[in-house]
Amino acid sequence: MFRNMMLTAATGVAMLSWSMPAWATPVDDLLDALGVPQIVEIMREEGLVYGDTLAQDMIPGGSSNGWTATVARIYDQDRMLATVRDVFASEFGDADTTDLLAFFASDTGQQIVSLELSARTAMREQEIEDAARAAYRDLQGGDSEPLAAITEFVDTNDLVEANLVGALNANYMFYLGLVDGGALEMSEGDILTEVWSSEEETRAETREWVFAFLLMAYRPLADGVVEDYTALSRTDAGRTLNRALFAGFNRMYDDISYALGLAVARQMQVQEL
Repeated sequence: MFRNMMLTAATGVAMLSWSMPAWATPVDDLLDALGVPQIVEIMREEGLVYGDTLAQDMIPGGSSNGWTATVARIYDQDRMLATVRDVFASEFGDADTTDLLAFFASDTGQQIVSLELSARTAMREQEIEDAARAAYRDLQGGDSEPLAAITEFVDTNDLVEANLVGALNANYMFYLGLVDGGALEMSEGDILTEVWSSEEETRAETREWVFAFLLMAYRPLADGVVEDYTALSRTDAGRTLNRALFAGFNRMYDDISYALGLAVARQMQVQEL
């Protein structure tokens, strides 16, 4: 029901500057280097579009000015960023940021996150997404060095399973919002059954998107860069970074999903009156 997060290890871009307070911590510096505020902005834009789709699918009469305003409040950029930042900081703890900052603040690191932004923006166009998926499918089963490097990167960061879990959890929270809002009568077991019924389909969809995205995004990188990035991801700091990023964005999407479920339920009830 809810759109997959489709995060990668870098997860953001650093093309714009994030104005941080003078007391910014090393964690804030790292989030700035990763461009997390910018990826949150992109996710908000995607969410506003998704809100219209959700209205068309679930609300009698479709979208309205009131619904558009509600979705905008749910996708509050400052609140979204604060959630990601607070959960990330808690999960990251006192881990050393030195090697991570050195990598992501470098020209290569900035190129990586900038390419991710460009690819994510481009793949919002259905024709481009379809072409990227087709390009990935053409490489499957062959002897492609770029695909081999991307596969190692994806496996090292557990990107398919991490995105899958995030998507299923967000779906669960959406249904919970519908139930708490009075639109559905479902037990927790019913919700879990419904959510997990789409596991294999969601896994396949997630895998194809992640590979299509990364193959397109990282194509301009020099030889060996993806391998270097993968090596960083294998370090303790790299694993901590990946875990903390997913924890932060998962919490953000869980909160949004539940709020959307409640909002849809209320709209459905209004329409029935």
